[in-house]
Amino acid sequence: MPMSSRPRRSALYVPGSNRRALDKVRTIPVDVLIFDLEDSVAANEKDRAREWVATVVAAMAGGRREIVVRVNGLDTPWIARDIAVMVAVKPDAVLIPKVGRTDDIRRARSAFAAAQVPKTLSLWAMIETPAAILNAAAIAAIAAMPAPPVTGFVLGTNDLIAELGAPTRPGRAALVPHLSQALLAARAHNLAILDGTFNDLDDRKGLRTECQQGRDMGFDGKTIIHPTQAPVANEVFAPDAEEIAWARQVVAAFAAPDNSGLEVMRLSGRMVERLHERAARRTLEMAEAVAAKDALDREEQKLQRRRTLAAP
Repeated sequence: MPMSSRPRRSALYVPGSNRRALDKVRTIPVDVLIFDLEDSVAANEKDRAREWVATVVAAMAGGRREIVVRVNGLDTPWIARDIAVMVAVKPDAVLIPKVGRTDDIRRARSAFAAAQVPKTLSLWAMIETPAAILNAAAIAAIAAMPAPPVTGFVLGTNDLIAELGAPTRPGRAALVPHLSQALLAARAHNLAILDGTFNDLDDRKGLRTECQQGRDMGFDGKTIIHPTQAPVANEVFAPDAEEIAWARQVVAAFAAPDNSGLEVMRLSGRMVERLHERAARRTLEMAEAVAAKDALDREEQKLQRRRTLAAP
């Protein structure tokens, strides 16, 4: 099945109890906003955070950014209210934390059914425990079933590495096999999949290296914890000029009348097949989507600067 051409290069976690952060999200140039009601929100702030997030999501839903809300865990006292409120404000997806087995997807779907969630709202699943990695294929398989669909995996690498008892080191050698397993499961069932966070806000070189690793592995994008990380993720996970030029060359070659019946050909010293043509078309679709999204981001930032200058 084809992968989506919707850009998900950068996905910013926004703490639901941080009013300053919530007020700024409208102009941050990211592809996905993940409003968090779980880990970043203290127990005594859950109700207030839910109210604040609902207000912001209601104002932003249906815009050019993909809006996701990470609710509290299925075993917490807040989950039913979280889902009920989010149904009313219509984000693109609800992200369920600590999914470790297929039964968690069934429970989440039951909670959705109880809240009469519309079909346009999908589920995403946090993959952040050893159990989730071991069960990734089964989770993805049941996720692919309708009612409602589960359309994305998000890697929670901080939780995963903590449970593994492994050190956090450049190159993520301890995590690579587990990341690969989650990727295989997601791709086998046509799910989007986002890489985990990079925690050192001052290490831009390390961030770029880890983003490049994630992209080379096949992730759609990177979850980030600060707006300053967005430009790197956006750049690395977008098709570059060389990829776009090659994609155009491949598409043009197969479109030539003399090649219409060919399934394989030699092109600039390489052997290319129809599967490469399909991949090239996806690259061009993604490049077009990224260019359109970035143009809208630039226009919004210009408008915001003009509003700021005009303010008394």
